[in-house]
Amino acid sequence: MNDPGMGGVSGDDRVVDLSDDFVVLPEQTTDDTDHGWGERPGGNDDWLLAERPPHWD
Repeated sequence: MNDPGMGGVSGDDRVVDLSDDFVVLPEQTTDDTDHGWGERPGGNDDWLLAERPPHWD
């Protein structure tokens, strides 16, 4: 059956690429980054580890 909106092309003739390289949505949005939150890039992980409470060890 030919759909008039498809210009006479049968839907069975199309090839769909299902490879893993195709990205639909990014892993992280731009507003969920340091820049999006108005912060400087980098982190304070070293400081947080140094200030760790003794009962966590």
